[in-house]
Amino acid sequence: MLTPGLIDRLSALKLHGMARALEDLQVGTTADELSFEDRLTLMLDHEEAVRTSRALRRRLEVAKLRYPAAAIEEVDFRHRRGLNRSSFLALARCEWVRSGYNLLLTGTTGLGKTWLACALGQRACREGYSVRYLRVPRLFEMMKAARGDGSGPQLVERLGKVQLLILDDFALYPMDAEQRRDLMEVVEERAQRRSTLVTSQVKVKTWHDAFGDPTLADAVLDRLVRNAYRLELDGGESKRGDLCPPELVE
Repeated sequence: MLTPGLIDRLSALKLHGMARALEDLQVGTTADELSFEDRLTLMLDHEEAVRTSRALRRRLEVAKLRYPAAAIEEVDFRHRRGLNRSSFLALARCEWVRSGYNLLLTGTTGLGKTWLACALGQRACREGYSVRYLRVPRLFEMMKAARGDGSGPQLVERLGKVQLLILDDFALYPMDAEQRRDLMEVVEERAQRRSTLVTSQVKVKTWHDAFGDPTLADAVLDRLVRNAYRLELDGGESKRGDLCPPELVE
């Protein structure tokens, strides 16, 4: 007879998982066969599952992945792009995110770089990491608007706290002076502390040309490339999709 009141109290305390589990136990045919400890364990397990699911939904919403349905399990390793299965699945364990390494994912258009980046982003969310996806042009728009209303430092600080920042379409267009400085601010805030996944249609060795300022180019690329894994895709049958670890990166 106390069950309805208990359910209301659990709900009021925002223990919705436990409340739902208690409801289910009342209608279950084996409820009377369980000990108090077993019932409590079931209720706690359900509450934990509900909270984990809710937290994952929040992380995915904040991540704003371009392809939110992209998943590691759906990666087609038969695609002719030189993607090495073992290398990519090693990345999917997210140890590089935990360690604060970067990942540079390059290759010509049509090889699925953005989709693969989103699949890694989704996996990072599932592993409990905060993620944010941004196309580089969008990042520059946000930084420009933030400078206009005086919230630039706060935006840089927020981006600096994201455990995995995905910057898509890097070095696609030449940067002006403000954009170079904005990128430097974001990269410097994250350097050696947080992971950045960069996708680009052009090879890393040509990124320097997109800056138009050798000094800032050296500063930004040193922070992005020095502790980065590289995954370079190719439409042919080459093995350039093998993973190059940071200690081998020039």
